[in-house]
Amino acid sequence: MVNVEATGRTVAMRFAGAATRHDASAPVVNVTAASDSAFGQYANFCAQAVHGPAQHPVWVRAWNDTTAADVLLVTVERSGRTAFALALEVVATGPFRIAQMPGGRHANGNFVAVARDAGGPMTQAEGKALRDAIRRARPDIDLVVIERQNPTQEGLENPLSDFATARSPNVSLSVNLEGGFDATLERVGAKRKLKKYRLHLRKFETMGGYRLVRAGTPDEIRRIIDEFFAIKAERLRKAGIADSFGAPEIQAFFRRLFLDALATQPRPYELHALEVGGAIRAINGCSVTANSVVCEFGGIRDDEPGTSPGFFLEYECVREACEEGKTVYDFSVGDEPYKRSWCDTETWQFDTMMPMNLKGRLLLAGKLVRGRLVHRIKSSDRLWSLVKRLRAATTRHAT
Repeated sequence: MVNVEATGRTVAMRFAGAATRHDASAPVVNVTAASDSAFGQYANFCAQAVHGPAQHPVWVRAWNDTTAADVLLVTVERSGRTAFALALEVVATGPFRIAQMPGGRHANGNFVAVARDAGGPMTQAEGKALRDAIRRARPDIDLVVIERQNPTQEGLENPLSDFATARSPNVSLSVNLEGGFDATLERVGAKRKLKKYRLHLRKFETMGGYRLVRAGTPDEIRRIIDEFFAIKAERLRKAGIADSFGAPEIQAFFRRLFLDALATQPRPYELHALEVGGAIRAINGCSVTANSVVCEFGGIRDDEPGTSPGFFLEYECVREACEEGKTVYDFSVGDEPYKRSWCDTETWQFDTMMPMNLKGRLLLAGKLVRGRLVHRIKSSDRLWSLVKRLRAATTRHAT
């Protein structure tokens, strides 16, 4: 059965998959344009489902409202009940149109929403029905790209595990918190970390004392996130890296995200800051799941010689996660020395890419080549160091 409803930018469809329309066991996929009603249904499902931070209704709605995104909400039914749901945004990249996770490169640790009793990942028939439904609803889409997906979440296998196209080029690093904070420290170098922590305690006292802030009011959120934007812009400029937080709509999104999270229980996103002598020295933006805290981004001021405010804030954030019963502190995607100093777990995420047409297949081929090249460069200390030096040198020359 197909029911097509015009919705302005997009089309909503209810599509029975590969089997005949008389077959009650045929996969049923719904593709719906973003609307208050569609968001409400999506939020109701997610409230009882397992999903990644960037598929949380608060994230998807904030992204839709602040960036004028072209958002689709998709559900896959089993036996008349929703088993899976995912939010996608359609973006133009040159001559191509791509459906991707809302948030683009800011969406990490992706995991589409799955009912706890779904009974396993999507089948091949359901995957085909998903692809066909998106193609019929939005024939302008060339490629569906769902990147940086975690293999598991809260003990459930990723619904798209049978549709992995390639391994993501960047590793994700985390630390196991089982046994509490003392046990965690013992596994990752307690003696050295305690010595460094106590050294900073003494140093910060000479600088006017310190305060840890877990933003709990709108004013605290605005102050901390605006400080983060300024800190991040300066550090990225020095490193020769484009500022992925610099666009006004991206900054509006993150302000809205953390403000909306204040009214959501349990709170899905939090801002943490370290003040020293009344000035913010380090900031972490985190997402919170049932069993983990994920450090989605961080920023530090490093203009005070002999201090490491980032280390001090991470120490306190890991301690707090342990005290709240979390079993994982996730440093998210990217391989950096400060992450390695804490982490004992590597996760290699995967990407799912579904071409919708010939243009999509051509784009897919290019993405696979680029992904292999990025992985090769970042797997070589020599090549990666060279790239970072060239980036910084280019920036210095440009300024």
